[in-house]
Amino acid sequence: MRVDKHTLTNIDAVQCKSLSIDLTADFDNYSLSGFVEYTSNLLIDTNEFILDTKALKIEKVTIDGNDCPFNLNKEKEAFGSSLHIILPSSKCKKGSVFVTRIFYSTTTESTAIQWLAKEQTADGKYPYLFTQCQAIHARSLLPCQDCPLAKTVYKATMTVPLWATCLMSAVEMKESVIEAGMKKFFWEQKVAVPSYLIAIVIGSIESREIGPRSRVWGEPSCVDSCAYEFSQTEDFLKNAEDIMSQEYVWQRYDIVTLPPSFPYGGMENPCLTFATPTLIAGDRSLADVIAHEIAHSWTGNLITNHTWEHFWLNEGWTMWLQRKIMARIHSDKFFDFDASLGYNGLQESVNHFGCTHEFTKLVPNLTDVDPDDSFSRVPYEKGFFMLLFLSTIVGRDNFELFAKAYTQKFKYLTVTSDQFKSFFLQFFSNASYEHLANDLEQIDWDSWFYGTGMPSKPELDNTLSLGSSRLAERWVSNSDSNSNSFHEDDIKDWLSSQLVAMLGCIDQLCSKRGKYLTVKDLQEIGKLYHFDNTKNSEVRFLYQTLCIHSEADFILPDVEAFLKEQGRMKFVRPLYRDLNKSVFGNAAAKRIFASCKDNYHPIAKKMISRDLNV
Repeated sequence: MRVDKHTLTNIDAVQCKSLSIDLTADFDNYSLSGFVEYTSNLLIDTNEFILDTKALKIEKVTIDGNDCPFNLNKEKEAFGSSLHIILPSSKCKKGSVFVTRIFYSTTTESTAIQWLAKEQTADGKYPYLFTQCQAIHARSLLPCQDCPLAKTVYKATMTVPLWATCLMSAVEMKESVIEAGMKKFFWEQKVAVPSYLIAIVIGSIESREIGPRSRVWGEPSCVDSCAYEFSQTEDFLKNAEDIMSQEYVWQRYDIVTLPPSFPYGGMENPCLTFATPTLIAGDRSLADVIAHEIAHSWTGNLITNHTWEHFWLNEGWTMWLQRKIMARIHSDKFFDFDASLGYNGLQESVNHFGCTHEFTKLVPNLTDVDPDDSFSRVPYEKGFFMLLFLSTIVGRDNFELFAKAYTQKFKYLTVTSDQFKSFFLQFFSNASYEHLANDLEQIDWDSWFYGTGMPSKPELDNTLSLGSSRLAERWVSNSDSNSNSFHEDDIKDWLSSQLVAMLGCIDQLCSKRGKYLTVKDLQEIGKLYHFDNTKNSEVRFLYQTLCIHSEADFILPDVEAFLKEQGRMKFVRPLYRDLNKSVFGNAAAKRIFASCKDNYHPIAKKMISRDLNV
């Protein structure tokens, strides 16, 4: 059924079969201008074609080359304004096919586009542009049916300044050409995608080949370090193909490392993953984010959640596939170890919302809710733990067979939670699984889908986590005593995630006993294990968090520096919230945000403003 709560369009009446984009980038006026063209057909009789828009200036609309009337409805909060295009009488019957061209330009109010001054880039020589359309921001980039179930193929012609290179979430059709002192790039996406996966980058960037189907893009000063950091990409791709028994369908898998204001760890735009520079640790220790975005090539892009209320089907599956990939890179024990970290992250999100909050449901009711507001670790980790629970019912090997079948059943389609449930039960109704019948009947699907709060923690292999928890316990039990019993070799040959686990465990243990480490201990642990000068953003974030919770004001300059140098919401939002709750950092949180908010992405700026109530 073509129904979605987060679009203003008549998707039940009109199906867009293909999209053409022709835009010119104006860095002086912070605007993209040109036209989009849809080839559409009517699913039912109707006299109008309605599209989502937000902060766009609509100039003219034609149907089959002829001007036609249109109007914009009043803007509705996060949902924008619906563009109503009046169809000619000859195109109002079910089955009618027509071509709609909409001439328009974006404005500075677009939440999908971030325009960066040259000073905000790594090299400081040229300005930069990147888009971020998930969840419902594509409507501020182009008029569209802005919902996951409305998938379409697209072609694009992008005209940019001579100094710039343009990238898109598509495959380059032919080499760029120079016309009238500008450079034109040509792109085509042959696999139908929803609007949130349309992506654009324009900047002074270079590339390095890192595999037979992959290259890394970045500013000249950082592209080589990015190429080293993401050199495992082909291994990740091959493992994902093997696990899902489905080849990678998108042709290219390129990565662009964006400027620091990019608000996410990564974004799974087809053919072109967006990555935050906070992944550049110098030792490939944070490459699991790339494994996550690669996994989305199957779970999210190839198979897409039908609406944002079923977002867990994108992210829960992707967490499962990411962990399967990384277990092959490290060891089988890594799957359970990383899952245990995920459970802790889920607990933090549930604590933040409250255990009875609607957003702690796997399938929340998002009526009149901006999907951005509901995004957290819940769809990722609660979704993963549902899949893990199901795998314990049927056996992990059998669940892998189900995952392969699920991929073949729903590839190129969208899927709801009920469809997932039905297919799962159908798959295991086979006679060879009849011994599982009683167990399958006991599954409480409604509690998983619609229950709030935390799921029960499953039994997980703790081999890799033991060292982390034991060292954490030693620090907490030795607090206020001589720290000479600790040595930098305590963490020799540890994975980055083991350091993350250790810091998280110290924080949890201190919270439970109601007493945190002393300033002396915190400074010692930072110096001894190099947490005070690490390039690993995950470790840096957790060490600073521990210090804030301990009311250790010596950490404030380091926190301020971290908040000002990057805008990844995973780090900046919790740090601002914790500072705001602390005694020493309450005033500092608002001061720091006021000084650097305009360098953050519009999505991050909006969310932090709400967190701080400013």
